[in-house]
Amino acid sequence: MEVINEFFNMLKASHLYTLTQALILFVVGYFIAKALSSAMERIVSKKMTTHGVFLLKRTVFYTLLGLFVLSALKHIGIDLTILLGAAGIFTVAIGFASQTSASNLISGIFLMIERPFSIGDVIKVNDILGEVISIDLLSVKLRTFDNLFVRIPNESMIKSAVTTMTKYPIRRADLKLGIAYKEDIEKVRDLLLKIAEKNVICLEEPAPLFILTGFGSSSVDIQFSVWSRRENFLALKNEMYQNIKKTFDEQGIEIPFPHISLYAGSASKPFKVTMNESPRSTADVVSKEE
Repeated sequence: MEVINEFFNMLKASHLYTLTQALILFVVGYFIAKALSSAMERIVSKKMTTHGVFLLKRTVFYTLLGLFVLSALKHIGIDLTILLGAAGIFTVAIGFASQTSASNLISGIFLMIERPFSIGDVIKVNDILGEVISIDLLSVKLRTFDNLFVRIPNESMIKSAVTTMTKYPIRRADLKLGIAYKEDIEKVRDLLLKIAEKNVICLEEPAPLFILTGFGSSSVDIQFSVWSRRENFLALKNEMYQNIKKTFDEQGIEIPFPHISLYAGSASKPFKVTMNESPRSTADVVSKEE
């Protein structure tokens, strides 16, 4: 028994004992941070998006783990004031060098609070249309429909108009048409309504909308709007245009378009250009007669 006590006394007198305590403190802190972050995930999982929950979990975990690491370093005997002072100077230097990153970070926090879209949504930012595959603290990643990867900084997301295409369960397809001036507008309206009625993916409510938008240079311009489920939007638009073209051809309804005629080679005759002699002045005529 005395031998064991002497061993522990010798161990306490050495740095190995202090290092062992610091290591135990770090390990315990790791498991505590992991348990608390998992508990936080379960609490907020129904109130936040999946990506927001993930970021909150990581933030809680690394914050708690960092506190335990600082405690372990202090237990070893490292002066934290010097360490924190050096970290402060380093942070200031990094801050001046990465103002854009800081702006993106703050913008990312605002995006997570506001939640204008989620992972899996289809959004349009300026001229970029794609599916959201990641929402990070610095940027939003999109996959376009031609399978391109696009990274948009969060600062640009905050400053730009963002359209969420999949926010609501139904969408409206606006079909732009033009008919000849000689056509009966009421007949065209009835035909379009019948085409929409026969289409199984066209919703009855909201009802289709027929709008006479104006008189063009060669056509009467029409907008015919129909509604569908969000996932059927492109299919409805494609089917409606095909059925409209087929029906108009069967009913003899003209869809006008601009005509340009070009002639070249033997099919065109050049204009004949001749130079007439300028009439002589009265003085010349008088001098000749004299």
